[in-house]
Amino acid sequence: MNTHVAGHPGTLSQMRQDDLMTTLYRTHERELVPRAEALARTALFPRLRYMGSKYRLLPHLSSVFEEVGGGRALDAFSGSGVVSYLLKAQGFEVTSNDFLDFPAAITSATVVNQTELLTHEDVRAIVGPAADDRDFISRTFDGLYFNAEDRAFLDSAWSHIDRLGGAKRHIAIAALVLSAARKQPRGVFTFTDSTRYADGRRDLTLTLREHFVERVAEYNATVFDDGQTHRALVGDIADLPPSDFDLVYLDPPYAPQSDDADYMKRYHFLQGLAVYWEGQEIMTTTKTKKIIKKYTPFAYKRTIVDALARTFEQFADAGALVMSYSSNAVPDAATIVSLLRHVKATVEVHPIDHTYTFGTHAAATRRAVSEYLFVAR
Repeated sequence: MNTHVAGHPGTLSQMRQDDLMTTLYRTHERELVPRAEALARTALFPRLRYMGSKYRLLPHLSSVFEEVGGGRALDAFSGSGVVSYLLKAQGFEVTSNDFLDFPAAITSATVVNQTELLTHEDVRAIVGPAADDRDFISRTFDGLYFNAEDRAFLDSAWSHIDRLGGAKRHIAIAALVLSAARKQPRGVFTFTDSTRYADGRRDLTLTLREHFVERVAEYNATVFDDGQTHRALVGDIADLPPSDFDLVYLDPPYAPQSDDADYMKRYHFLQGLAVYWEGQEIMTTTKTKKIIKKYTPFAYKRTIVDALARTFEQFADAGALVMSYSSNAVPDAATIVSLLRHVKATVEVHPIDHTYTFGTHAAATRRAVSEYLFVAR
């Protein structure tokens, strides 16, 4: 798998030849922004329903990040992008990474981007008549997820997005991804009959064109200039150079006791939409038209322990390792502490009790679990 800076061609190995890392990780300290101010700014961040997202844990995370301090931070599994944005809001110079493309589009739009916005003229063009006759989404997903008008809009929107560059392109992609996620009941693409979850919610009644206009406004509102250089990467964490980070935040997939933590199965449509399915292999025989998943050892209980051990060793020289993990996943807290103590002298465990909701329907299961925050220094 190639690892690349979102919006820029080339692999990390190629960019090393251009001495990218020298500019990425400057050796300086910054005074962090007060937590209340950073949390108030982060409250503006658009909510993407995403498995394991950390919106509810932001006050706890911000407290730990403030205590750790430093200047350079890595968010190694960026997901919804909200933690990368919190780190920027707190004053860190952020490197954001994920093995899927749409998280990088989100962090490129909100963390890397300092000044650019999608203007009313840009939005009018994107929601207006198509710039070409493409119909890949209309054909490939006929009868799935969205009605014909909404599918046609996604094709049409991409005909304009393809002509954009830089941060404007990233904002447009992020807004398109969030529109599709909000419109799809439960925000996942593991089922094909969306009507069974139709409950009159506004998000389900808006057209995707209407969603897009609102989502652009939300992402525009997140943009601010902190005078630093941030990066959004797409790739396997194992390929990241163990550079001079003060803080490495890890939020890997939680290997469950049963089932799986397959993000591609749940969010394949968002992954494809972020790149207009370029370079993605669709499993045409599946009802949901899934994309062949990318393997990650963090998603399976037979490989998670070794994956964590290798990751901790990879970033052993970082100022601090901070990791989120769930009490109902494999391995248990004692095992994680033992692994961390191989690379760091001090390991603290902060349990945070909260409730996960599985599904949005009336019979949805609510289960209280502990979200552990491990802090190793």
